[in-house]
This record gives sequence, structure tokens and C-alpha cells, in this order.
Amino acid sequence: MNTEFIGVVVTYLITLLLAIPLGKLVGKIFRGEPNALDFMAPLERLIFRLGGVDPKQEMTWKQNLVALLTINAVWFVYAFVLLLTQAGLPLNPDGNPNMTPDQAFNTAISFMVNCDLQHYSGESGLTYLTQTVVINFLMFVSAATGMAALMLIVRSFLPEKTTLSGNFYVYFTKAIARILLPGSLIIAAILAFNGTPASFEGKDQFISMQGDTVNVSRGPAAGLIAIKHLGTNGGGYFGANSAHPLENPNYVTNMVELIGQVMLPIIMLFALGYLINRKRFAWTVFGVMTTGFLLLVTPTLMTEFHGNPAIAHLGVVQPTGAMEGKEVRFGVLSSAYWSIATTVISTGSVNSMHDSSMALSGSMQLLGMMTNAFYGGCGVGFLNYYYYLIIAVFISGLMVGRTPELFGRKVEAREIKIASLVALLSTLLVKGGTAIASWIIVNYPNAEWSVKPTAWLNNPGSHGFSEMLYEFTSANANNGSGFEGLGDGNFFWNFSTGIVMLLGRFIPIIGPVAIAGLLADKKYVPESAGTLATDTPTFGLMTFAVIIIITALSFFPALALGPLAEYFSLK
Repeated sequence: MNTEFIGVVVTYLITLLLAIPLGKLVGKIFRGEPNALDFMAPLERLIFRLGGVDPKQEMTWKQNLVALLTINAVWFVYAFVLLLTQAGLPLNPDGNPNMTPDQAFNTAISFMVNCDLQHYSGESGLTYLTQTVVINFLMFVSAATGMAALMLIVRSFLPEKTTLSGNFYVYFTKAIARILLPGSLIIAAILAFNGTPASFEGKDQFISMQGDTVNVSRGPAAGLIAIKHLGTNGGGYFGANSAHPLENPNYVTNMVELIGQVMLPIIMLFALGYLINRKRFAWTVFGVMTTGFLLLVTPTLMTEFHGNPAIAHLGVVQPTGAMEGKEVRFGVLSSAYWSIATTVISTGSVNSMHDSSMALSGSMQLLGMMTNAFYGGCGVGFLNYYYYLIIAVFISGLMVGRTPELFGRKVEAREIKIASLVALLSTLLVKGGTAIASWIIVNYPNAEWSVKPTAWLNNPGSHGFSEMLYEFTSANANNGSGFEGLGDGNFFWNFSTGIVMLLGRFIPIIGPVAIAGLLADKKYVPESAGTLATDTPTFGLMTFAVIIIITALSFFPALALGPLAEYFSLK
């Protein structure tokens, strides 16, 4: 266990040591300063020329939002059509069928919004073509969309008054060409050299030690797995995700995939500090996020290490901890750390089965997605933090009797209304969706859906409720992981989570960008001795308290009915 714990600590420290200098590099990329990745400039110019984009043209925040939403709508139609027709298209050596309309609807939305919730088994639900030109493609563009969205709020932190917020297409292209593509190539190479498939060959066949004939799927997995982690996408090339021995062959690849998914959200935070010349502010935000992260990781490591109390009551010793649903190759502590990293970061990939996690661990996983502001996805992680920041500034201003200001601009009624509505939206989507699902199961258990509601849950009571709560929480947080005891491959779950994913992705982008646009258009007031400092530990503590209080008030009743009830039933 000591070795496992050291592995967790080393993994996080390597992540941080890489993120700090790379944050400055990314800041230079988006500021347009000379940097080590200038050799990718010809690819950028080619993309601009093909897309008819003038990289020198700036747009208002409204024009940028229209561009962001429009291009995402095009990607949805593109993905939806290919998924409906994949059986008759090339690169389908295993003969996988077309997706049903409701499954294609859910999958196209899921990967477009960077959620990557999968209601199908990876290697049998898609062909090599759709894995590559739909899933892999959407993983790049959805991650770049989040990074570009963060860049759209940068102007609101700077002194000059402006209605412009840069050019979405320029930020988007730089994110792909100079960050996501080079980073994914490095990670993919490491995975391929460690045994992850990287070809278009069909299934391989071998004889197991028991004498059984086993067919194993292969395909272009390494590239997809690389961008799924670097871009905080999630999903799995194989149905078992990163618990699959080909998707995650050994402890080296396990560390690389963990580092890859945690690194970019932290990089974007330090890049923001560089871009707005407020490094202390970036470190303050990092401190708040890291505190929240550690408060979720610590009890998860402890509860998984001590094993299942129900088994302990039977007199069974658990020297390796709660191993149900865990990979022996990685151990309980690495899987426990991964489970929080993937839910806090909004990646959603798994190297163990979250449905088998201890009840307290499940609570921490849910809280990571419910707050959705401790690191978060690449780019959008800070956007989620941003509306909490606006609320904290407003409350702090009221407490000291001053007009609330953020970096020299007054925070007034419009901004606080938008921030409050965005903060409350997740509560409505998560608890509203779970309430509807529970109501259907109770009142229409044998309704003629594609699958009867009685077959949705494989677990009764509080754990079954947790499975439904987790599904909607994951969809809203654009996470994609799941308590896989839930039978979710049917019309109700495909349609309902599809709608939640759409709203949970774009409202938290539209709201913060709108707030930033409104603030950037206001007169800048130079900071003075009476200005509220937002880069101090005191204000960081205030923001942390706002995040915790809003999350607790919004979600504690639901947690009490699900994982907390299960936790106390095991005592």
C-alpha cells in the first residue's frame, strides 16, 4: 500500500511540474508571441485559408458565441448521419451495425459536447471509420471549443474598455494545431510502444489458458485514447474503458493517462494568469481548486484502502482494500485517485468500475461533478469557476458595504442574475431528471419503452437511486462516467441525457462569456486601497465557501437519498 500511495503522489507531482512551465507556453501561444510550437504555423494558415477565416479580424462576444454554436450544430449533423449509416461505410471489418436513431442522437451530442457518455460498448458499437472520423474528430474539436471559450473572457480581465473578445476560430485553430495535436501524438506514441493497438486490422483470435477461443478487437485505439485524456473527453475505445488491458496495458500507461487528463485544465489556469498578467490570481484559483480536489481525494483513498465494512463484519480480512471492480494491475489507491481525478476534471474515463466503489467514494465522485469547478474540463473548468467567482465578488462587496467590482469593473444586477441562473441550472437538470426517472419507475414500471423501466435498475433501494442520480449528474457535468449497473441503452436515457448534455454544456459557456462581454464594455476603474483584492487567500476562502454552500444546498438532499443512505446502512 505504501508503494501505491507513493505512486499516487508522484503522479500528481509530475502533473504539476509539467503544468507550470507549459502554462506559460500556452499563454504565449494564445497571445501570439514567439514560442516553441511556431513550426505548426503553416498548418494554421492552411486551416484559415480552407475555412475562409481572417485571423486578424476580431469579433464581439455575441458574434463569437454565434460562431461557436453554429459550428457545433454542423458537427452534430455530421456525426448523426455517419452513425446512422456506419454499417454500409468502409473500414468495418468486424461487421458492426448501424446505430438506432436515439442512440445516434445521444452519441453525436455526447461527443460534440465533450461529455463522451457512452450508452454502447466501444469496440462493438462503432466501426473503425466512425471511431476515427466521428469520435476522434469530435474529441479534438470539442476540447478546442472549451479552450477557445475560455479565451473569449480574457478581455474582461484587462484594463481597456472594449466590445471585442478576439476571434473564436483563431483560438480554436491554435488549440488544435499547437496544443492538442502535438500533445496527443506524444501520448499516443507512448501507448503504442506499450502495447495499445494502432492499426486498422480486424479482430485477433487466440486460445486462452482454459482452452477457449477468444476474439479480441483491435483498431486505431492509441490515437483516440491519447486525445480522450488530453482533451478531458473520456469515453472508451473499448467497452471496459481504461480498465481494458489493451487500452491501459501497464502502470506506466496508467500514469501517463492520469497525467494527461489532469494536466491541461491546470495548464489553462496558469496560461490565463500569464495572459492577464495576474499570476497571484491564478495561484489563488489553483489553491481553491486544489483544496477542493484534495478534500475529495483523501476520504476516497481512505475508504477504498480500508475495504468494505460489510465484508469485514463477516470476519474476512481485506489486506489489499476494497478490490471489487478494481484492476489488480493498478491497485485500489490508483483506482481511487483516478475516480476522483476523472470526475473532478470532467474526463469521465475509468480504470475501475465506479458502480463497485464504496458508498463514500461514490459520494465524492458525485460531489466532484456537482461542484464542477475544481479544475474541471480544459478551458471550461475555469468558466464554471467564473460564475462562482462573480457570486463571491457580489457577496463580498455587500459584506463590506462597497459596490462589487472584479478587476476594476462593477458587478451589477445583470451579471449576478446570469451567474445565479447558470449556477441553479445544474440543480434543475440533475435533480429534475432523476425525479422524472424515479417517477416513471414507480408509476409506470412496465411501460412499453424500448426497455421496460423495471429493467433499468439492477440494484434496488439507495444504490439504484444513486445510479440514476449519477447518470444525470455525469451528463450535466459533461463527464461521461457512469454507475454501470444502470441499463441506459434505451430511448428514455438516450433522449433525456442527450438534452441534459446539450444544456449542461452550452449554458455554462454562454453565461460566463456573456458576463465577460458585459464587464469588458464597462468603464475601467483603477484599483485603489479600497478595492476588493481577488488574489488573496481570504478571497480564495470566500470563493471556496460559496462553491461549497451552493453545492450543499443544491444537492445534499439527493445525496442523502442515495450514496449517503447506503454508506450509513453499511455501518
